[in-house]
Order: sequence, then C-alpha cells, then structure tokens
Amino acid sequence: MIGRREFITLLGGAAASPLAARAQQAGKLPTIGFLGGATATAWSYWSEAFVQRLRELGWSEGRTVAIEYRWAEGRHERAAEIAAEFVRLKVDVILTSGGVLLAAKQATSTIRNCLCGRERSGRRRLRLKLARPGGNITGLSLQTTDLAAKRLELLREVVPGIRRLGVLANIGNAAAVPEIDEVQAAARVLGVEVAIFEMQRAEDIASAFAAFKSGAEAVYVCTDPLVLAQRARINTLAVAARLPTIYGPREHVEAGGLMSYGANFPDLFRRSAELVDKILRRAKPSDLPVEQPTKFDLVINLTTAKALGLEVPPTLLARADEVIE
Repeated sequence: MIGRREFITLLGGAAASPLAARAQQAGKLPTIGFLGGATATAWSYWSEAFVQRLRELGWSEGRTVAIEYRWAEGRHERAAEIAAEFVRLKVDVILTSGGVLLAAKQATSTIRNCLCGRERSGRRRLRLKLARPGGNITGLSLQTTDLAAKRLELLREVVPGIRRLGVLANIGNAAAVPEIDEVQAAARVLGVEVAIFEMQRAEDIASAFAAFKSGAEAVYVCTDPLVLAQRARINTLAVAARLPTIYGPREHVEAGGLMSYGANFPDLFRRSAELVDKILRRAKPSDLPVEQPTKFDLVINLTTAKALGLEVPPTLLARADEVIE
C-alpha cells in the first residue's frame, strides 16, 4: 500500500499525494514509475515527449530524477503486476494512461477514484470533477469517448452511405464500454447498424475480421493498449478484408490504418510532465485540476485508401493535420 506522502500521476486518470519525504533524503533521487500500457516501441514518441519536457523543466534523468520503465504489452494482468511492483519499489510517481489506469488505481487504497473523460455522467457533472478531482487525484483527460461521434462522421465522409459498422473492442478494458455506447448512440442517429466484436486476447483479432468481412463495411477500433500493441496485425487484416478503419491515436495510421482522430498524445505526455514537475516541487494534487486536450489530430493514410479503392474527398484532405502517402 502506498503511503500518504507518495502519489500516482495517471495520464487520463489520477495522481495521489505529494512527493515522499524519503525521496528528499541525501543521495536519494525522486523516482517515476513509467507504466506503459503497450510496448516500448508503440509508446516511444510519448515517452520521449515526456522525458524531453521533464528535461526542459530542469529534471535530468539519472542525475536529479530516476525513471523506471515497464511495459504491459496490452495485458491487463501484466499491468497489475507492474503497478504492484512499483508499490514495492516505493516509487514516488506512477505515470500511465488509458486502459491500464485501473491497475494503478487498484494497487493502493489511497487512490480512491479514477477520473476519466469517458464517464457516463452528464457534462456538467463531468466538468465539476475535472475542476475538483479530489484530494489525491489529478491528470489529463483523453476524451476518447467524447470523440466517438466525430470519428464516425469523419469515416462517413470517406465511406459515404455506410450502413453497417463493425466495432472492435477489448472488453477487458473497462473504458471500452462507454466508448461502445457512444459509437452506438452516434450510429443510431445516422441510421448505421453496428456489429460489435468483443475481443480479449490478440488471438481474437483474426476471428473478428473474419466476422467483419461478411457483416461490416468499415471498422471502428476502440482505443486500447492491446489494440495499439497489435496495430500492424489489425491493419494487415483490415486491408486484406478490404475494410476501412478509424482509430483514436495516430500511431495506428502510421502503421497502415486508414484514418484517426483524437488527442495528440505526445502533447498530453509533455503536459503530464508539467504535472509531475509541479507535484515533485510539492504542489498538492488537489490544487491541480484535471486538464483536457487542446491539440487534436486528423491523420489520413492515402496509401491505405488507394489499397482499399477509396477516394478521400479533397475537402477532408484539406482539413487533415497529416496525410501519409
């Protein structure tokens, strides 16, 4: 169990109490436990952005701060093991994101709730929680669920007249449920039929696309560490099945997906470094409101579009933040 003076900072989630007094002892560096939900390769841009911003704020890895990196590789049981390991190591900060938030939350009873922009409460209540997250919580909202309807609208610009949408979701990730709900709600408004495939393991992916091939015209992939770790395989199967895909993180499109729309993760990790910096300098988490994304990316892979025989409207290309050719 983490002591009262220790804290957890969760990108998209939570942070516990200020820097442990033991980290102030002579010769003892403050230690950050970096819990990556996917693989080191998948998170490389994000971890580099975090470390670079820490450096700009005066923290030198190995000299004034220590960082312990661990990778869950999309496995929630592994994330729980890592979170428990960080508690045993008595790190001062645990930084993580998205689908592995629950593991970090459950590692200690001092984390009493996990703030997430995917909560199924009204917007007024959500804003209140963002402004006053609680005594030991702060972080950054990913707004993954809030953007589900926007993603579906963007997909329809590339696949006009779509009537059947496949949704790939890792049901082992609690955050998938509200995202699925938002996709279904948006689809009903647009008159689109939704077929959901609930995966739990990497081995389920092939079966999902076998089902989608005969029952969907495009696939919405819910944001998840396991999905990110398996992005190349998913995109290969999608192209083979001639199914357009849409994601949240841009990394999926860089790996061959059709398009993505979501918060800019490197920017979020830079801002998470600023939160860590403040708490390491003794700011109280309760005084640091949970922040929301300010940068969003629309990324389109024209090579994939051509492979699928799709024409991307010039008006959509003009709005894209990046076009991969």
